[in-house]
Amino acid sequence: MAFIALGINHKTASVDVRERVAFTPEQLVEALQQLCRITPSREAAILSTCNRSELYLEQDHPSTDEVLAWLAGYHNLSLEELRACAYVHQDDAAVRHMMRVASGLDSMVLGEPQILGQMKSAYAVAREAGTVGPLLGRLFQATFSTAKTVRTDTAIGENPVSVAFAAVSLAKQIFSDLHRSQALLIGAGETITLVARHLHEQGVKRIVVANRTLERASILAEEFGAHAVLLADMPQELVNSDIVISSTASQLPILGKGAVERALKQRRHKPIFMVDIAVPRDIEPEVGELDDVYLYTVDDLHDVVAENLKSRQGAAQAAEELVGAGVEDFMQRLRELAAVDVLRAYRQQAERLRDEEVTKAQRMLQNGTSAEEVLALLARGLTNKLLHAPSVQLKKLSADGRFDALAVAQELFALDEGSDKRSQ
Repeated sequence: MAFIALGINHKTASVDVRERVAFTPEQLVEALQQLCRITPSREAAILSTCNRSELYLEQDHPSTDEVLAWLAGYHNLSLEELRACAYVHQDDAAVRHMMRVASGLDSMVLGEPQILGQMKSAYAVAREAGTVGPLLGRLFQATFSTAKTVRTDTAIGENPVSVAFAAVSLAKQIFSDLHRSQALLIGAGETITLVARHLHEQGVKRIVVANRTLERASILAEEFGAHAVLLADMPQELVNSDIVISSTASQLPILGKGAVERALKQRRHKPIFMVDIAVPRDIEPEVGELDDVYLYTVDDLHDVVAENLKSRQGAAQAAEELVGAGVEDFMQRLRELAAVDVLRAYRQQAERLRDEEVTKAQRMLQNGTSAEEVLALLARGLTNKLLHAPSVQLKKLSADGRFDALAVAQELFALDEGSDKRSQ
């Protein structure tokens, strides 16, 4: 049995690579089933966000080469290119990595809370795909429990630091007075909801939410007094937008250089601040070449994020200690589970020997042997049979010089030098 965490993230791969390795929600179930079918993985889950794509696996024996080959093939990458930015953690290191990820300790924004919900979604999809069994299931539950403890017992998530918050902070640096600015938000997911909340709190003059479905955009818009439109209406809205922040699940850019150029002409080249939080990207990179556009991707937010993280650094050490305790507790429980099969087999063997001796005793009673003699023979016979195999093995271990095993046996049977004296 081996746990494996394998993947890439914002620390090891650029946004260009991450968007090529990302899984869409529609791909996940089929990908999980294919992963378990083609590789030696007995259980599997996939976490895919804008900042990471990770596979969580349970295998009989660690076998990562086939998994890397599958991941590269699935996304049409060369194996060498993937190896250059991939990382692999095994067993307790894999457990620690999952718990750190769920606790926000491995995020671009230290302590950001969205990752826990994303990991829970990954677990739910894997259950739907039928690729999570008892072992990986226990690991996910332990991971969620540890992450909850980190949130409850530390201040790592108290301050509003997130990619969404960083985007709004950067907008404040470019536009001194957000009360006069208008914002166009593309998408209606969790990240855009956070952006809308922060912009609303900053008193932005007008917020427009553009989404593929008007119903979802309307729900979000209503919460913050914004205006909802379809993606097709973006060109008109772009003309009046000082701030554009996009985060959708589209596989292709939805805002091109031509549309932005036309909007700039109508705006008389009044600047537009843009942040593309999506992976794959929503805004064509060429948009950043325009003179009156300030275009940032998630990778560009590092400096802003770092500035806002100072208040969380002190809580990180306490969080790491809680994660360490979570790893130790889970691995101990796992080791205890490993003994269950041995104990079950030993009990079955003992019960078989008991039944044999009871059957023999019943025959002796039927043949007229006294009850006292039958009980004595039953006790002696059962004791001899229960001790036979351990006695043979202990003598063999002693002859082979395996004194370490003899010490373990003494501990296993709760023996010590004073046991004979106490029994007298």
